[in-house]
Amino acid sequence: MERIYLDHAATSPMHPKVIDKMFEVMNTTFGNPSSIHSFGREARHLIDLARAEMAQSIGAKENEIIFTGSGTEADNMALFGVAESYRYIGKHIITTQVEHHAVLNTCKKLEKMGYEVTYLPVDETGRISVSDLEAALREDTILVSIMYGNNEVGTLQPIKEIGTLLKDHPAKFHTDAVQAYGIESINVNENYIDLLSVSSHKINGPKGIGFLYVRSNVKISPLVFGGEQERKRRAGTENVPSIVGFHQAVEVAMNDRDDKRKKFMEFKELLVQKLREHGVDFHINGLLEKSLPHIINLSFPGTNVEAMLVNLDLAGIAVSSGSACTAGSIEPSHVLVAMFGKQSERLTNSIRFSFGFTTTAEEVMKAAEETAKVVSRLKK
Repeated sequence: MERIYLDHAATSPMHPKVIDKMFEVMNTTFGNPSSIHSFGREARHLIDLARAEMAQSIGAKENEIIFTGSGTEADNMALFGVAESYRYIGKHIITTQVEHHAVLNTCKKLEKMGYEVTYLPVDETGRISVSDLEAALREDTILVSIMYGNNEVGTLQPIKEIGTLLKDHPAKFHTDAVQAYGIESINVNENYIDLLSVSSHKINGPKGIGFLYVRSNVKISPLVFGGEQERKRRAGTENVPSIVGFHQAVEVAMNDRDDKRKKFMEFKELLVQKLREHGVDFHINGLLEKSLPHIINLSFPGTNVEAMLVNLDLAGIAVSSGSACTAGSIEPSHVLVAMFGKQSERLTNSIRFSFGFTTTAEEVMKAAEETAKVVSRLKK
């Protein structure tokens, strides 16, 4: 049976160029980047090249990029790092109700440590109101953390307006750009972003590597202590093969970004069109436009999400009910709860489809056909 993978927002397959580059480095470059001999310098050079490329990709300086072990670690480092460094100014943090759990659970921990967190609501499309943010800002607000694009429904937040609002306020602006990086055009200076989190495995790079951008005038306390790697901001010998693989993935993503955006938007429209042609009753959670082009979240009235996922998997279609970090959870999606309320039937019948570089139009049409069959069966 042909299997179709439409869960790229959970994780993406490594690009062949990434695999080749990592294999080459694992074979040839094993030196410790902190060593001063030629083996160490070779490894350090590869890290420097990667850091430069990643900085350029978001309009940053090279010394503003910190390599981390994941997007989750980057989020943790941003929130804990700023909270610790600026607690003398205040202990108030603002975030949203629809953040990834890497941010939400960090905020819960910070609340237990004596910080106060305001969780902004969203409308039915999943967007916050900038006026709500403005009303929530206080003199003792030290950090605002609002994701660039949502991992479950794809909604893009008004990042430029948020940055503009905050540029004259002492609070630092962090954005979790894990789903947006490599697909959206991001410039930290144009958007007045102070900290930004990225993960490699969302853009066809290896798992276990990410980066945190920290503007040069922002103080940040480290989470990991030891050596003086990453300018004393993150101790531990650097994962050179993964950094090189990440670098290659960034190069591919930046070169292909415009073509991918166009293709993924066409896939979204094709999926919606084919489902309608098959007579499927569904609703779009979020927006078709003004959202991440590779993510679409659909509600199928009269169905059950667990039955949908199992039946689609049996038909060879891999999709999800939302964040991969909550797979297996019996709790409804916190994103959909924030958008539609705790009583909405959408909490129990919504599916996320997400596309990647391996996705074809034929696969999207096949997925629509199989989804129509499953919906028809379940509604009977």
